[in-house]
Amino acid sequence: MKFKHLLLISLSVVTVSISAQTKKTTSAQSSAAANTLARPKLVVGFVVDQMRWDYLYRYYDRYQSGGFKRLLNDGFTCENTNIDYIPTVTAAGHTCVYTGSVPAIHGIAGNDFIIQVTGKSMYCTDDSTVRAVGSTSKAGQMSPRNLLVTTVTDELRLATNFRSKVIGIALKDRGGILPAGHTANAAYWFDDANGAWISSTYYMTDLPAWVKKFNDQKLPEKYLKQDWNTLYPVNTYVQSAPDNSARYEGKFPGTEAPTFPIKTSELYKGRMGMIRSTPYGNTLTLDLARAAVEGENLGKNTVTDFLAVSLSSTDYVGHQFGPNSVEAEDTYLRLDKDLAAFLSYLDATVGKGNYSVFLTADHGAAHNTNFLKDHNVPAGTWSDSETQTNLNKLLEDKYKVKNLAISMDNYQVNLNNAAIKKEGLNEEAIKLDAIQYLQTQPAIAFAVDMQKAQTANLPEELRSRIINGYNVEHSGVIQIILKPGWFSGHGATGTTHGTWNPYDTHIPLVFMGWGIKHGSLTRQTHMTDIAPTVASLLHIQAPNGNIGKTISEALVQEKH
Repeated sequence: MKFKHLLLISLSVVTVSISAQTKKTTSAQSSAAANTLARPKLVVGFVVDQMRWDYLYRYYDRYQSGGFKRLLNDGFTCENTNIDYIPTVTAAGHTCVYTGSVPAIHGIAGNDFIIQVTGKSMYCTDDSTVRAVGSTSKAGQMSPRNLLVTTVTDELRLATNFRSKVIGIALKDRGGILPAGHTANAAYWFDDANGAWISSTYYMTDLPAWVKKFNDQKLPEKYLKQDWNTLYPVNTYVQSAPDNSARYEGKFPGTEAPTFPIKTSELYKGRMGMIRSTPYGNTLTLDLARAAVEGENLGKNTVTDFLAVSLSSTDYVGHQFGPNSVEAEDTYLRLDKDLAAFLSYLDATVGKGNYSVFLTADHGAAHNTNFLKDHNVPAGTWSDSETQTNLNKLLEDKYKVKNLAISMDNYQVNLNNAAIKKEGLNEEAIKLDAIQYLQTQPAIAFAVDMQKAQTANLPEELRSRIINGYNVEHSGVIQIILKPGWFSGHGATGTTHGTWNPYDTHIPLVFMGWGIKHGSLTRQTHMTDIAPTVASLLHIQAPNGNIGKTISEALVQEKH
């Protein structure tokens, strides 16, 4: 009896001790959990190149439930997001989205820009100090070194002591490199020369095994051999009404007209770059994005990872066919289908509710000028090359020096500073003569001396945009602003972008997933607001050149 009694007492003591220890451990775990800052496992940024805001709704009835509709119905949409600067081009747009900054600060003043000290042209991501990885072509001589500020992806890497993985992917080098920032693990882009995804020695000395395996599938050729026909019967498309499409739309070389089906299997003839101008380019990009999630175990880290994806084919298709084409419509319907599949993949791998996404655009696009004129809307194309030739003749007649205007890219007059200095000419007088000439041109609304922009006689909204777009080292000294409906010599068919008008500057912006509310916002927001909003979501510092503001209405307010 005594033995049993002692045993019961001993067991009771052990039980109490274990129970106390369990409670202590559970309490410690709860305390640790309470002291751990919640963040998404993965952030995915989608930039749809040349996506006008109205494309969210123009084809809404045809979108699937899991693509654009899912973003709109489950996420938070900012209905009035605008670009803060001009010129509205791909490099500046991708940079602004991820830096919260503008060309005046971040330095990416165009896809190409003139270095004012030397007068030489510089491509935005050109870097002769690096070499291609995965190719022997010059397409790999690229890096983010021309970018003067940090990106939100850089700030994530810095905040986690580089434990977060950051990958940038786009058909266009600039679309993959600039969003990924200076500190990215990798950026990948498409090389037309070998039909493969490549990188540069800025990031690595050899492609990862998963990228090599992906390239070995030869998917570009497989897609192009499928031909391009409409996803649905062509007569059911919004843009299928008789519209003189041959007058408005560009055709592929080797075809008689811009009509379906497009026999890509016969047209590409080994030229893999053709995939850029088909919806298959977006499919290929999201294929690689999926391979990156798997190959790099994105979203499986102890800290947040970031995948920056730019979808470039919408831009190539838009330039060739214009916004009022069945080709553009079909491209968005197919992109919607691809996005739905990709989001479902993230649900299955990273986990629904464990990741955050945003979707936006780098710029929009104008209607084709012939299309507008045929519908009695004022429009036209302006020849910057002809204007430059005539301006140089005028200046040469007066100052006896040839080629005083060396470029008119980005709707800016870049002067020959070396010649002006050598000949001892008066730059102010040259600018005044140039402005007086430009203001006589029918297409031009304003020509502004950027050193006097603060006092220029033009609407305040335009003043702030040209000031934001003017980088003293990389921009021309005179900014040209065309009349609405006009753009620089793109040709009779298709379209382009680059101006201040809503068709170029009003962009979609939708957030969805972890930490994001459901809803919409009609107040004005800006492209510069995207990066600080993502930074706030992640509880990290905004990029060091940021001038945007957090869109707090989109974020779930957590208790800490």
